[in-house]
Amino acid sequence: MKRLAILIALGAILAVPFALRPAKRSTAAAQDTVVIVTPHNEAIRHEYELGFQAWYLARTGRTVAVDWRVLGGTSEIARHLNGAYAGSFQNLWTNSLGRPWSQTVQEAFQNGHLAADAAPEAREARRAFLASSASSGIDVYFGGDGPDMEDHADAGHLWDSGLLRRRPEWFTDQVIPQHWGGELFWRADGFWFGSVVSSYGILYNRDELSRLGLPEPKQWDDLADARYAGTLALCDPTKSGSMATAFENMLQQKMQARAGGLPEAMAVRAGWNDGLRLIQRLGANARYFTDTSQKPPIDVADGNCAAGVCIDFYGNQQIEAVLRRGDARRLGFESPAGGTAYSIDPIALLRGAPHREAGSLFIEYALSLDGQKLWDFRPGTPGGPQEFALRRAPIRRDFYARADWKAYRSDPDFTPYGPGDRLIYRAERTGPVFRELAFVVRVMCLDTHAELAEAWRAIQAAPADRRAAALAKLQDVSFVSYDAARGPIAAALDSADRVAEVRLAKDLADRFRANYRAAISCSRGR
Repeated sequence: MKRLAILIALGAILAVPFALRPAKRSTAAAQDTVVIVTPHNEAIRHEYELGFQAWYLARTGRTVAVDWRVLGGTSEIARHLNGAYAGSFQNLWTNSLGRPWSQTVQEAFQNGHLAADAAPEAREARRAFLASSASSGIDVYFGGDGPDMEDHADAGHLWDSGLLRRRPEWFTDQVIPQHWGGELFWRADGFWFGSVVSSYGILYNRDELSRLGLPEPKQWDDLADARYAGTLALCDPTKSGSMATAFENMLQQKMQARAGGLPEAMAVRAGWNDGLRLIQRLGANARYFTDTSQKPPIDVADGNCAAGVCIDFYGNQQIEAVLRRGDARRLGFESPAGGTAYSIDPIALLRGAPHREAGSLFIEYALSLDGQKLWDFRPGTPGGPQEFALRRAPIRRDFYARADWKAYRSDPDFTPYGPGDRLIYRAERTGPVFRELAFVVRVMCLDTHAELAEAWRAIQAAPADRRAAALAKLQDVSFVSYDAARGPIAAALDSADRVAEVRLAKDLADRFRANYRAAISCSRGR
């Protein structure tokens, strides 16, 4: 009987999640269907499904079902699309064209950078794919980031949705500029468009700041204050693309500051060093470096950390969560003025879309003012979301010009198009060393975190006359300079020999540990 009771209890526990999960909406009764792959969360999917269905019915007089494909993040989606197009094109190549499948064809047909002197079979395969309706079985890719969508465009995974021709008045500097702050907001060939804007910043807990005697942070440099020691939430930039981008923004800001008084090449190299030293001090203050970018905002909200670096919508989601619990003041979020570029989440029609018309209309809805309202209107407001406040920044510039909408907005005073100080992103400065930056931060701050934190504490405890010399020893980054990142570090990361990367990581970590030991000795007068 005891065993039976345990089994019944276990069965009840396992059954509860299934009993309480939302009922899956059937697609069978709808007249039309659109299949969408996305990394967006359930709240965004829920609101865009309901909003699009109402808009589509008013537009066409027909009902539409939205079939969401949630595969994970952008890396998982890329793997799925690569595999799906490989299977579809192999069927076309062998059965419709009667050609033998080969390794050459496999490697060439999705290669957007195929050499002009590539084998004839490779060039033929590429031409055939770009002329084909090979399909992944999915209509729309909604979300991700610009560089990732550029990769899909290069591979040939995207189709022109026709939106540029249908709505040319939307793609102007007054509505959706093509470039803003150095970022590309839409492609001139219409293969993808930004649908919402993101930035990076600092989520902070006012209760914890008060306990530590700290003011609310306004700039990245504020997080280098030693009073944050052991209370800062950060991510491993080799595991989190958003954290790597936030660190890149810090370097871009330092480079931009240096550019005012130095030639470009010198400003880039000096700004690189300044940025690494800032990140090192943040690393010294870190409580941890987690693998997932969603953990820091949660820990800051719970009071386990005083502040954390995150993408804006993760921070705003936590603020919204505590607001729903009646706590309006505990959390704050700051995007540092001049310290963060605005990047986009794109939307695109996929090659071979089985429901091309419905897919194209979903893209039009997402970029219409009706679709844009969902990002920033409060639930229950006219045209706003029904249940969830999404707390994100619409991409349309004319959205922010509507003074009569301010009363409906979650963030009525925010605009990415304001006249204030902003970071002008220069891809040529840090784009070529983006991966190398993440690697350097890992060996400088993660692999050596215990030694870094110990040295930082020793410097703070040292007499004032020793601190500058000790800090200089701690912050010697000469062996991971900009030129080193583009030279031997890049070579090791590009090498087919994985041992080369491991060996380099050990060598650099040993050099940082030696610096940290020297800083401790200097702090203690040895």
